[in-house]
Amino acid sequence: MMCLALITIPLCILKSGGRDVENMRIIRFMVRHVKYFLGLRFEVSGWEHLQTEGPYVIISNHQSSLDVLGLMEILPDRCTMIAKKELVYAGTVGLICWLGGIVFINRKKTSDAKSVMAGAAKTMLDDQIRLWVFPEGTRNQKGDLLPFKKGAFHLAVQAQVPIIPIVFSSYSNFYLRKEKQFKSGTIRLKILPKIETKGMTTDDVSSLSDKSFNVMRSAFLRISDSVTQSNGPLRH
Repeated sequence: MMCLALITIPLCILKSGGRDVENMRIIRFMVRHVKYFLGLRFEVSGWEHLQTEGPYVIISNHQSSLDVLGLMEILPDRCTMIAKKELVYAGTVGLICWLGGIVFINRKKTSDAKSVMAGAAKTMLDDQIRLWVFPEGTRNQKGDLLPFKKGAFHLAVQAQVPIIPIVFSSYSNFYLRKEKQFKSGTIRLKILPKIETKGMTTDDVSSLSDKSFNVMRSAFLRISDSVTQSNGPLRH
């Protein structure tokens, strides 16, 4: 990972001269190769739902840092993420996130997070970009989804752009964090139909969040039950 970072950083700087969402193309290309070293496979369904023009908000469940691999597997052009502010200080990883145009928010300050969402909505429309958000707000490997925070839905409503839900199947069949067990395995990614927000107001945010949670939870339980248990031992 450190070698990839040392290659990725200068490539991004040479291409754009600094912070630019277009750097995500380079980051995506580099990170997608990590799956081969970990023995992971991705099965993606619902590609047609990403064939949407203009800005939109992607939401997905959040289990571990492995989510980044799935994210890069399907990341659309001109798409970056919203992440906690602390990540910007995470050494080379933080620098790569900054170069990729990631929007950082301070989760400890509600007013700051809201103002960032308002600014992010304006940026989406002005620059015609897409934003990826983890509405659970933290990593969760408990076999279900955590209640969603409202930020992503305020963002979509303020920008009047659609939401595209994406679900990662459970990692528990090959990765047990507490037991420190990891083996090769398959991750299923299901891209769900977009949810429109045109005409919605802040009064609709709660029902929008509930609707998104219900369709994603249903998909999560379904694809997690049917996921392949393991790809067997790693082979090189």
